[in-house]
Amino acid sequence: MLQLRNVIKDFADRRLFSGFNWHIRPADRIGLCGENGAGKTTLLKMLAGRVSPDGGEVQVARGTTFGYLPQDGLEHRGRTLFAEVREAFADLLRMEKELAALEQAISESHAQADMDRYATLQEAFRQRGGYTMETEIAKVLRGLGFAEADWEKPCEQFSGGWQMRIALAKLLLQRPNLLLLDEPTNHLDLPARDWLESYLVAYPFAVVLVSHDRFFLDQVVSRIVEVWNGTLTEYPGNYSKYLVEREARVAALVEAKRRQDEEVAKIEAFINRFRYQANKASLVQSRVKQLEKIERIQIPPARKKIAFKFPEPPKGGRIALELQGVVQSYGPLTVLDRIDLLVEKGERIALVGANGAGKSTLMRLLAGDEAPKGGVRTEGHNLQLAYFAQDQAKVLDPARTVIEEITTAAPFEMVPKVRDILGAFLFTGDDVHKKVAVLSGGERNRLALAILLLRPANLLLLDEPTNHLDLQSKEVLLQSLKQYQGTLVFVSHDRYFVDALATRVVEVKSGSIDSCLGNYEDFLRLRQSQGDLSHSRQRVELGQGANAGPGEPSDKEERKRSQEERKESLRVERRRQKELAELEGHIEIQEQALAELEGRMADPDLYRDPDGWRMISTEHGRLKEDIEALYQRWEVLQRAEPDSA
Repeated sequence: MLQLRNVIKDFADRRLFSGFNWHIRPADRIGLCGENGAGKTTLLKMLAGRVSPDGGEVQVARGTTFGYLPQDGLEHRGRTLFAEVREAFADLLRMEKELAALEQAISESHAQADMDRYATLQEAFRQRGGYTMETEIAKVLRGLGFAEADWEKPCEQFSGGWQMRIALAKLLLQRPNLLLLDEPTNHLDLPARDWLESYLVAYPFAVVLVSHDRFFLDQVVSRIVEVWNGTLTEYPGNYSKYLVEREARVAALVEAKRRQDEEVAKIEAFINRFRYQANKASLVQSRVKQLEKIERIQIPPARKKIAFKFPEPPKGGRIALELQGVVQSYGPLTVLDRIDLLVEKGERIALVGANGAGKSTLMRLLAGDEAPKGGVRTEGHNLQLAYFAQDQAKVLDPARTVIEEITTAAPFEMVPKVRDILGAFLFTGDDVHKKVAVLSGGERNRLALAILLLRPANLLLLDEPTNHLDLQSKEVLLQSLKQYQGTLVFVSHDRYFVDALATRVVEVKSGSIDSCLGNYEDFLRLRQSQGDLSHSRQRVELGQGANAGPGEPSDKEERKRSQEERKESLRVERRRQKELAELEGHIEIQEQALAELEGRMADPDLYRDPDGWRMISTEHGRLKEDIEALYQRWEVLQRAEPDSA
């Protein structure tokens, strides 16, 4: 569907692409990988037609449509959210408008040409999903995390991250033949990432994407294309398989280059030895030509394995921190309502939930940055915590250089390691001498995180530490945190990071929290096994069982209470499932009747009988209204929590 031939692209005085060839086939799932600055974003823009090659050509098959999502620069204004996203169906909206005009014309003149056009257009409108487009819009908006209350808000009220979601929603609804996504998971929380992952896996056309989310790449792509040194190298499989294959390929290249270097050295030695001997001139010239024909093997740069260990955490008690009956509100909005959370020594707790659910509020309460409106926060023995907030970069001194800022903050024993740590967080070469004042927002966040991780602490509170990190830097941070001997509570929207690190997942939702031992995979498995019943709004006591403290319910009482709650939840869920099944049956019957009616409406002879046409047209409108009402109730039941169904 799309082919690039001998593509050359220069950027300033640097050759970004040096004559590569590449072919994208229908239904391909391709992940672009490579070092920062290798040209991944430029390549996506070239595929989208926003950047032209300086040499070579881009050949596009007839009928190919493109959808491109950039990393930033997106802004939507002048419409409500729902109206803006509805513009993705521009062709269908024009057809809908024409159908309405034809209905008016037919009711006045009964012209045969209008009737024929109406029948043809209506069938095309139906086949292209005109009668289900609002249902599709609702599905995509919910999947990307927009609450129904947001649908009528003006687009300009949404922040940059939500603006990106609006653009993504429009792209997905347009369903282009070639979907080009540059960091689509930026600003998406875990539920939205999970939904997008499932959507792209089932997407029927080609997808090319750049992402620093390893789990997302593993689930979505079936081919990795590495951009390096002006060329593209393809690897079949997902990102994890690519890492293995790349290592094997580099090892083979290193061996081939060693043999080539030996051969070149022998030829050069012969030339140098006999260069000035007349009787050897022809042999020397032959060796010179042989040397010129050798295509030198290029080896991708070895990825520097950077690692650092946290300072030994101070000794602390069995309980690191505890919240009891904590309430936090802002004006009339209650974000957390009488929650209990016990954080024990050595735990690695991941806070998950939709954006705006209260994860950052909970982190600030744990850190002591905010006083709760109600309840008690109790620190464990000898607690020494370090807190990384989303706006942690504000504490940096803009007058210092990067190296000065981190060296000033580093304990004496960590000073020799600061350059390695800066390298892990993408500060290399002259970058370390930049003033903090000139750093971008992402660079400041990375520096603030590097500084925080140098401080000895027995409790780390990290709010989205993986933002603005590439895959290699995330891996460095992950390995360091795995070796950390203290207690960790963190928020991250990187699924691989959470799965590899968490020993307990705490979901924040509807003012309450719920806990699950294990990582995010275990959390999802538990939800599925419970039919997602645990998303009810009941508050769940955390840290009970063997570690229950004084005044807490006994195991027997707790089991009895939990059993009664489960029974009631199951009864409610059974009623919900029964009504869903009945609704689906009614919908099927009504849709079959609608299809039969539309078949009759496609008959030109019908429109010669105005009374008959009006009667059938009225029946058609009634059936559509009935089906719409049934679908609305079906959607309410689908998204309803068991205790509110």
